[in-house]
Amino acid sequence: MNYQEHLFRTKVEMPKWDNAMKVSDHVVFLGSCFAQYMGERFQSYGLHSLCNPLGVLYNPESIRLQVLAAMHLGETDIPLFRMGDEWRCWWAGTQICGHSEQECRDAVEGALQMLRLTILSADYLFITLGTNVCYQLKANGLVVANCHKAPSKLFSEEWLSLPDCIKSLMALVDDVHEKNPRLKIVFTISPFRYAKYGYHGNQLAKSTLMLAVDEVCKTYSGLVLYFPAYEIMMDELRDYRFYTEDMLHPTGVAVDYIWDCLVKTAMSDTLQAYLQEYAPIRSGLLHTPNNPDSASYKMFKESLEEKAKMLKKKYNY
Repeated sequence: MNYQEHLFRTKVEMPKWDNAMKVSDHVVFLGSCFAQYMGERFQSYGLHSLCNPLGVLYNPESIRLQVLAAMHLGETDIPLFRMGDEWRCWWAGTQICGHSEQECRDAVEGALQMLRLTILSADYLFITLGTNVCYQLKANGLVVANCHKAPSKLFSEEWLSLPDCIKSLMALVDDVHEKNPRLKIVFTISPFRYAKYGYHGNQLAKSTLMLAVDEVCKTYSGLVLYFPAYEIMMDELRDYRFYTEDMLHPTGVAVDYIWDCLVKTAMSDTLQAYLQEYAPIRSGLLHTPNNPDSASYKMFKESLEEKAKMLKKKYNY
């Protein structure tokens, strides 16, 4: 055996996509914290992307309800409620709120409208599923996207069955494809582990999601894809050095590696070249200056923004 060529790990095979992503593609990211990481990475490269406009989502039914509300805005009652001095929405995260019911409604409808318009024009929709566990309001059975730290007695914890997950995901796919037939939907399973449900429970949740996504991919072959983020973390990066101190979340190095796998698998050569040229611009824009109000930093930032414009012009973007 040639040990120089041998990989001391399991390699996840990822064939190159037939229709690889282009520089001009519009992409939507919905789902768990991992979707947030990937979506923010797209945005940091100046690409057309929208990421969780109403906050992170974890289970298939919460994602379906939010997309349904966006695609049929005005036809669905938005579940608002009052908490202390603020108004909030059961379909949104804590960042969506208002001092009055109307202010909160406007914020929710604005975010839903943004999601709707972006999905209608998007080329790709990435959905990252974290768990099949959902929380329902005991009062009416509504599945919430976020419990908003409300008293636990208001909720019941439910584990969506495999048929439930398949039904939610297929309904979501049917609804968005009716409005945007060319949209490619990419499912991923979050590599984050949910210790709250126990490690055995976490594995049961991930397994249920995998089986559901596999069934949906088979049903909508060619229109629905799968990217193995979970498998990359579990197999290629099977070492606690790739986890943060809580031993549950991937480190920045792990997220970078999974991003690199996505780039090589899903993106065209032209898009990869664009990312490589944009990298120093991105690094400069992400840099935190000692004095952001200084004239030198403002000139530096303007220079980077001008370079970004020139690069986008070069790639007809």
